[in-house]
Amino acid sequence: MEGFEMKLLHTADWHIGRTLNGYSLLDEQEHAFDQILQIAKDEKVDGIVIAGDIYDRAVPNPEAVTALNEMFRQINLKNQIPIYAISGNHDSAKRLNYGRDWMEFTNFHLNTLLKEAFTPVETDDVQIFMLPFFDPLDARVYYHNQGMSEDEAKKITTIGAAMELVVSDMVKLFDPKKKHLLITHFAVTADGQDDDHLTSETTSKVGGLATLTASQFKDFDYVMLGHIHTRFASPSDTVRYSGSPVKFNIKEARLKNKGKGVDIVTISDSTIKEDYRPLTPKTDLIVLEEDWDTLCDAEFYKQQPVNKDWFAITIKNFDRSEHAQTNIRAELQKRYGTIIELDYQVDSNNSEFTNVTTNISEISPEDTVGQFFKSITGKDLSAPQMSLVENIFNEVEREKK
Repeated sequence: MEGFEMKLLHTADWHIGRTLNGYSLLDEQEHAFDQILQIAKDEKVDGIVIAGDIYDRAVPNPEAVTALNEMFRQINLKNQIPIYAISGNHDSAKRLNYGRDWMEFTNFHLNTLLKEAFTPVETDDVQIFMLPFFDPLDARVYYHNQGMSEDEAKKITTIGAAMELVVSDMVKLFDPKKKHLLITHFAVTADGQDDDHLTSETTSKVGGLATLTASQFKDFDYVMLGHIHTRFASPSDTVRYSGSPVKFNIKEARLKNKGKGVDIVTISDSTIKEDYRPLTPKTDLIVLEEDWDTLCDAEFYKQQPVNKDWFAITIKNFDRSEHAQTNIRAELQKRYGTIIELDYQVDSNNSEFTNVTTNISEISPEDTVGQFFKSITGKDLSAPQMSLVENIFNEVEREKK
């Protein structure tokens, strides 16, 4: 082991095929990939780690499959860079597992099933354990097949209990002369820390999505995580998230000055260190939360990357009644360009703001609209607005005839 060095690029959560409010992110993902590949080549890495959620859904669309296939071809066949990849909770383990056996002939290592995690990838100096996403039921089935009694297997009801068994069995396979790395895909926090700060594609705690703690992986020299989309959620210096390469939602875009990137992890006989490499978005997602007058002020919007980046806009202190005849989205698009999301923040301190709960089957359609309008704006429909609503329903009734 003395004097060795191994360099890996750590990335995760590519979610190929993802959309954002109906807008395809494939161009963004391909742009990020081009940078990842160039970083890998510049750094002369010994492999690229993809820690789960390679696709965005279990059955990806043809465009996503074609795009990912080309990415893998560029990495593994054209540039002969080894790949160490696992499936995440968004991936279909069975679909990704197809072709796994012959992939390994080109150093394309892909684990999608729990049983595969107990055969580490071995180098002269390192053991790389690759643990795909799994849930307690997967663990119960696996351990029952390994000879555990059915009654004992049924006691594996949480992901924490399952992980204790899995890690314990991995440790039994450790070569004491080598470094031990783990690639996996779960929500992991520092011990004693809650998970309110975590940002990922889901906040569900069902099955394997419940949170684990960093101490459960203390036997490994280094853990490369996927699932949480920001590297700032890393629970320790040796248990780390790379984050996703692209912003996938508004919550991620609100993390100002916390851009996307990858880690270069360098393993040697004496140390393991990571160096962050930023990625530049092709089209960024900008979050604006301002009042209407500010958003329409040329001095303000001309300072923004208009007609270049995407915008998610929240109009603060918005009085809908003052803009009843205005196409709000169209007016803002004239100034900003593509608006991915448009939201409104009304004054919740308005004393007239009420939530109306009435059986809508007992009132007229016009009154239903009026009550909804008041619940949002805190005001009654004006006479012209009520007249417009009545005319619309009259036209609807006429068309029914």
